[in-house]
Amino acid sequence: MRTVIHIIFISLLGLVTFFGIGPILLADGVTSERLITLLIVIIVYIFIILVYRGMLKRVK
Repeated sequence: MRTVIHIIFISLLGLVTFFGIGPILLADGVTSERLITLLIVIIVYIFIILVYRGMLKRVK
């Protein structure tokens, strides 16, 4: 069960990285738009990591 949780959350983090960091680096927008996107991506990372830790504690 723990292996399935690891695979799911690694996949989620990979998707957030691909679809979150890509627009930050490659977007044509202004700097403030990129910073707002970066802030949102960081918040999503924190949320995913907190849920991941909670799931691992619950399974243990």
